[in-house]
Amino acid sequence: MVSILKRLQILSSPNKTPPPCKRKPIFSSPSKTTLLSSSTFFLLMAPSCCCWFPIYLIASVTLGIIAITSAIHSNSKPTPQEIPPQTHTLSTNATQALKNAGFTLMADLLHRSPPFFLPPQNSTFFAIKDSAITNTSLPLWFLKSLLLYHTFTTKLTMQELLNKSQGTCMTTLFRQKNASLTKIETLQKTVEINRVSISNPDMFLGQQFIIHGVVGPFSSLRREDLQGGSDFIHSPTCPSSSSSSSSSNTNSTYTGGDYKKIREWNRIIHFLGSKGYSSFSIALHSVLEAILKESVSYGFASVTIFAPPDVNLLSYPSALLHRAVKIHILPQRLTYKELSLFPVRTLLKTLMPDDHLEIDGVLGFMAGVVINGIEIVKPDMFVSEKFVVHGISRAFKMAESNA
Repeated sequence: MVSILKRLQILSSPNKTPPPCKRKPIFSSPSKTTLLSSSTFFLLMAPSCCCWFPIYLIASVTLGIIAITSAIHSNSKPTPQEIPPQTHTLSTNATQALKNAGFTLMADLLHRSPPFFLPPQNSTFFAIKDSAITNTSLPLWFLKSLLLYHTFTTKLTMQELLNKSQGTCMTTLFRQKNASLTKIETLQKTVEINRVSISNPDMFLGQQFIIHGVVGPFSSLRREDLQGGSDFIHSPTCPSSSSSSSSSNTNSTYTGGDYKKIREWNRIIHFLGSKGYSSFSIALHSVLEAILKESVSYGFASVTIFAPPDVNLLSYPSALLHRAVKIHILPQRLTYKELSLFPVRTLLKTLMPDDHLEIDGVLGFMAGVVINGIEIVKPDMFVSEKFVVHGISRAFKMAESNA
């Protein structure tokens, strides 16, 4: 670069005028068309003067290097372990079903781009009739919270709701708060949730989620009730025996000390939701039944959970969601101190038999223990006799499936 500047300085000096150069024609005939690279064209168009030749040579080489580098970068591919973000859009059939039944506002909120709200996998959404909310001026944060409260964390058809016991409480997506099945009439096939009737049962039955229509919201829309901020929704009083979630539905399968384990799993799910890990908390809740069954089948009594911050896990298909959650769980209890004592390249078995985590140790450029290239940023967030929860900087990547 310095030599180029010196050459330009010499050439621009008034005392040293370069000899006149004669321009030679490039093409012998104007009718001929020749395709040239940028660097070749640069050289050919330059005056045929020996004093300018080094400058044009350097410039052409520089252009060639830039072109090659750009080609290499443009052809680069993501590593095979990268999993592209999964899209989860409301199907056309679901949107049309909402519109046909008069739930135009709900259809718009769920189908707009970017989406205002999307039901996650394996959930039940209760759409509110337009007439119940169109005349109400609601803040956006309130409306989104209301939609979360209208979403159960399990898929339930109308018949499955009718099979529940009256007074059963269902867990919702809004801070794990409950909604109560306040009235169930099997013969009339009617169900009320928080004293609000289901008006359009089984409006949409999809593989990913189910939609029912209700005549009004499960919570009050009065302005004075919004003064408490995000605590405006108050869960109904639910007896402990009536609380219904994917874990409580499996209580009949377990006896004795297993009840304590189930309660502690629920305690961890609530803990994660309250500490800013709501996405992983909901995802963990959705696969909890499978984890409980495996704990009995494979005989592991304690676990270590690596909780990533909010990520888009809920848009994954069911099988991929199960795998994404299970690679963050070890079937053994390991505190931060115990993890730091493992030698580098130690493999840790996860709940996915073919997916292991690898200890990278304590790296110089990261303050904490590193596993699979991910740092533990909040060690020992939750510690009990059987459970340990560590917060990590981001989710572990899943290896490319062989299937």
